[in-house]
Amino acid sequence: MSNTAGTRRRQLGRTGIEISPIGLGTWQFAGGEGFDGLVYQGVSSDEVNAIVRTAIDGGVNLFDSAEAYGRGRSEKRLAQALKANGIAPGEVVIATKWMPAMRTAASIGRTIVKRRRCLDGYPIDLYQVHQPIALSSVEAQMDAMADLVDLGLIKAVGVSNFSERRMREAHSALQRRGLVLASNQVKVSLLDRHIERNGVLGAARELGITIIAWSPLEMGVLTGKFHGDPALLKSRPIGRRLYMRLQMARSRGIVDALEEIAAAHSVTATVVALSWVINFYAETVVAIPGATKVSHAEQNAAAMDLKLTDLEMERLDGLSSRFQRLLPFG
Repeated sequence: MSNTAGTRRRQLGRTGIEISPIGLGTWQFAGGEGFDGLVYQGVSSDEVNAIVRTAIDGGVNLFDSAEAYGRGRSEKRLAQALKANGIAPGEVVIATKWMPAMRTAASIGRTIVKRRRCLDGYPIDLYQVHQPIALSSVEAQMDAMADLVDLGLIKAVGVSNFSERRMREAHSALQRRGLVLASNQVKVSLLDRHIERNGVLGAARELGITIIAWSPLEMGVLTGKFHGDPALLKSRPIGRRLYMRLQMARSRGIVDALEEIAAAHSVTATVVALSWVINFYAETVVAIPGATKVSHAEQNAAAMDLKLTDLEMERLDGLSSRFQRLLPFG
């Protein structure tokens, strides 16, 4: 465990790419249409531009998107926001993902042109396999990714939601091509610490792989605002609302502690929850919370500067330790 805060850059795996410990997840930029609308409402272009500007001003340099987020809409709107804010290609680190559902590894090479077109001149620093559900082997997928690196179309290779076994397979396959697996993007939060028990965290530390934590605030549950005003849940999209309702009771004790600690530091529960995630696991774990408002982006970035005391870290560890295993809701 570490409580060191204020570190503005970390290495992405063993790639030499430097990233901020807090990034910005951009699923919410997809526009709130179709399946995406079950989780996120639409965010206006002006708001997207302001969120990106605020994140950058706060020290964030990692932006994570995906093909599946609105079939490229998130990538397009991220690129538009970067251009609107005068950010040149190469000034930030962009990660995106290939969706493997009902596809073979050959799709990786066929679809990279569209990914690059959606990002409109901004390079793909990290290209990830979004889910472990492709119709091809892990080795075939990694070979296809390595081909893209060789062609200069991407800089590094990552995976998302991979088990320890699949992560090791991906790492070994890339090593045979003279590369490393940079990252595994998985769910990590004070309410979901199963990486500690399923082998993913141990393997990541052994192999020098960065864990990128998605949903580190549990879709907003750990911000505390929904505990303070449960009626706010009614305004959230149905998919998000149902998930959050399941999480409310089990998170009560942790949220109470987050709010107490936040008051002692004159910050919000959001800042405390994110600071814990990016510091408890030392430099192995970074986080990519989303933001649908400028204030969200401000709080996300502030987590990089909050140093919790050892006692505060231990208190949150104790309260959340039962979530090292996947448990039924309740």
